[in-house]
Amino acid sequence: MSEGDAAGSADGIDGGADGAAGRPALWGRPVLSFVRRSGHLDARLQRAWDRYAGEYLLDINVREGSLAVRDDMVFDRDYVRSAWGNDNPLIVEIGTGQGENVVAAAAGHPDVNYLALEVYDPGVAHTMLLAGKQGLSNIRIAQVNAPELFKAARPGVAAEVWTFFPDPWPKMKHHKRRIVQPALAADIRRALVDGGVWRIATDIEDYALHVHEVMDGRDGFENAGRLTVSLPVEHVGKGNADLAAGLPHAEFRESERFGGRVLTNFERKGLEAGRVIHDFTYRAV
Repeated sequence: MSEGDAAGSADGIDGGADGAAGRPALWGRPVLSFVRRSGHLDARLQRAWDRYAGEYLLDINVREGSLAVRDDMVFDRDYVRSAWGNDNPLIVEIGTGQGENVVAAAAGHPDVNYLALEVYDPGVAHTMLLAGKQGLSNIRIAQVNAPELFKAARPGVAAEVWTFFPDPWPKMKHHKRRIVQPALAADIRRALVDGGVWRIATDIEDYALHVHEVMDGRDGFENAGRLTVSLPVEHVGKGNADLAAGLPHAEFRESERFGGRVLTNFERKGLEAGRVIHDFTYRAV
């Protein structure tokens, strides 16, 4: 599981056993970038949930236990003013993991609002715990399928969107589950203010190629990176990743490491394993 695995993609359908009319049993369901698991909370995290959910957790789900967003949800600046009590810029992190990054950012920038999107109960509870210990008032958490929320977004609601270390879904047949997809990119562009940015980071080379394929040259975005990197131009999966070095390569533009991202244990382990961190900055134009 990667650090930022917290949202689903509506681009495509799930397969499964044969259903009516020869269609797969799960025909029509969105392809998600996560697998919903039971989120058992230990006593410490349960206490954090009970204590802080009323303060930090947004009530925008269609029903309790669902990750779907209410049909009447309008994600706009009026909603931000209502939920945060001010008109400060909003930064949304898709896939907060344990919350270390978004909470550190909120603590360091009290004049900015932060929205943490996370689907897993332990991650949500841990983010609440970190924020509650510091008494932060500029952070909120939504336990929803992120693409659904961005479909409800109105123009200019967010100054930045962050997606750090999303689940790489390394098997070739699962690449469609990757969170960075054209439909989400279009919705994020609408949500961003002009000049706002979508920051992405991954430690998986094949995912870096995927990001470039989805985002480079996309209408409404410009690649603001200034570093030149070399990547294979063909995709590999979990079973043939060792072939990547021998594939044809091309040069791409990426960004220096984003200074606003704290070095989490997840990123540190990737570096210690010899993986290269790929940072991207796509500016809304």
